[in-house]
Amino acid sequence: MLSKRSKGQHYEAVAEKHLISCGFSLIERNFHAKGGELDLIMRDGNTIVFVEVRYRAQQTFGHAAETVTRSKIQRILKAANVWLMKNGLSVYSTDFRFDLVAIHQHGKQVEWIKNAITQG
Repeated sequence: MLSKRSKGQHYEAVAEKHLISCGFSLIERNFHAKGGELDLIMRDGNTIVFVEVRYRAQQTFGHAAETVTRSKIQRILKAANVWLMKNGLSVYSTDFRFDLVAIHQHGKQVEWIKNAITQG
């Protein structure tokens, strides 16, 4: 049985592979900032994409995307702002978005939700 951390890394790798097959390129994995973490930071053309990866073995108790709470969104937004500033980028002049990759059935079902999180 995999630890929670190992399981998370495994499904993040599944999401990364899926997005690379869609033409994305990896910038960074598991960026940590005080109060938040970004699972994957990728590039889609000229757009920086902050990717949250969620996994559910089965959908009996809901979709993986439903596990993203308001407080989790706030932590993702905060971490993204820190990453942008750390890299000398501005939220006003940088093209970026927040996507979600929901994984079900032990990686057999991968759903990519573009612009899943909005800044509002």
